[in-house]
Amino acid sequence: MAISVRYKVTKWKCLVTVACPVLDPANPTSSVVRSQRCAVSRRLGFAAALIAGAAVLTGPVPTQAGAPPGLAPSENAPAANEDPAVETLSILMVRQLRPNRLPPLSLLDLPPKDNGLAGARLAVDDNNTTGRFLKQNFALELIESEDPAELIAEAKKRAEGGIGFIISDLDAKPTIELADALKGLDAVIFNVSAPDENIREEDCRANLKHTAPSRTMLADALAQYLAWKRWGTWVLVVGPSAEDKALADAYRRSAQRFGMKIVEEREFKYDPGSRRSDGGFEQIQQQIPTFTQKLPPHDILIVVDEGELFGDYFPYRTWDARPVAGSAGLFPTSWHAAIELWGGTQFQNRFKRLAGRNMTPLDYNAWMAVRSIGEAATRKQSTERKALIEYMLSPDFELAAFKGRKLTYRSWNGQLRQPVVLATGKMHVTVSPQPGFLHQYTELDTLGIDKPETKCRAYQK
Repeated sequence: MAISVRYKVTKWKCLVTVACPVLDPANPTSSVVRSQRCAVSRRLGFAAALIAGAAVLTGPVPTQAGAPPGLAPSENAPAANEDPAVETLSILMVRQLRPNRLPPLSLLDLPPKDNGLAGARLAVDDNNTTGRFLKQNFALELIESEDPAELIAEAKKRAEGGIGFIISDLDAKPTIELADALKGLDAVIFNVSAPDENIREEDCRANLKHTAPSRTMLADALAQYLAWKRWGTWVLVVGPSAEDKALADAYRRSAQRFGMKIVEEREFKYDPGSRRSDGGFEQIQQQIPTFTQKLPPHDILIVVDEGELFGDYFPYRTWDARPVAGSAGLFPTSWHAAIELWGGTQFQNRFKRLAGRNMTPLDYNAWMAVRSIGEAATRKQSTERKALIEYMLSPDFELAAFKGRKLTYRSWNGQLRQPVVLATGKMHVTVSPQPGFLHQYTELDTLGIDKPETKCRAYQK
């Protein structure tokens, strides 16, 4: 049995919080972490405090029976005290495990096992920092599996049991299936990972919001900066996957939108099976210059490699001495571990203390989703699901997210408006929207699909 003990010394006493997994009688499929607190005299010392804290654990820890196969136990933030006035708001995170996905090209880019989950945990802690003064307690539950159908069935069961806020780390297709499964329930889904345009447009759902930026938002962010730099002629190198082709469509749209010209496109085909073999870099050193020979005059080469499977081969290896951007070199992202502006240093440090690593874009997207719930609950001073969902789509809602301006949700497709960072591996270079790109409502709507362009009809009243 794993027991977590926190020891805090104040002026007159020490506080010990002991947490252990127990069975939730109201939800037998969920193993939650509950905490109890005991106070002892400071004179007793640390050892006595631990003994006193452990004494609150009575009886054996029940085993989890009847849990669906492949689903991880749920986890909660420390539960509220026994004050009946405290309202608990549970948030469910749904994680699709993808063991068959090819690893990124660089070993430095291997995703952490708690990618996204750690960001949600930090946001729960942040919500509870304010929530304790309003008698609100936020708790995080987790289900994860390789089978999307299994995740959707369990998420529906939890939603029918009263959970109204779901953080979705799923691919695009199961994201829509999850939204359809929860139709008619007072529940809202936050997409934190899928960048696909169709789930925001023709396949949008009224119960689905997006904190992950879309492909068009990312492409527009880069295109604005290249327009500002007057690097107006591009060569597009596109990978063979369906995701690469969708991202290439976004760059074509951005080029047309901001007056850029794509002078040539080439498809890069690769064999991932031998990329890590000894001597591979010599082959690449010869392959990339040959591949990029006889290109028309251009300012920059845009690599389209959403899976991070070949893009990093191109910087410093092209035939012509040209900068590389897109999926390698200069790339657009929702967050970067080197951001220090707008309180970013303090934010990054808090995350490192929690997770022991740097924050990833997926962590940040999940953090924004959970913080949106907490911010709505604080402003409305309520945990009532329907009221919070309506408030998040109202003009009054705004989220502070360490990006220098307030973030809001688009009322026509549920996408979170946000600045997009342009960065290299070591530091951020700039932030879009760029100066001079104006909009009648907010410059943030110059990134991605604007209201007059939208094909989403689910949000129309």
